[in-house]
Amino acid sequence: MAKKEQRINITVECTEARAEGKTPSRYTTTKNRQNTPSRLELRKYNPFLRRVTLHKEIK
Repeated sequence: MAKKEQRINITVECTEARAEGKTPSRYTTTKNRQNTPSRLELRKYNPFLRRVTLHKEIK
């Protein structure tokens, strides 16, 4: 039987740009499913807003 992979690819999307009706920036990264079972939140740079904003996991 195959083991379930611990690291998965996720996409994080800007939350502030959605609220302002502008283009949201998206980043892809990996996370360990066992250590962080909840949705990931990171502070990343949004080039459309030209500032660092909160990005939440969408996928």
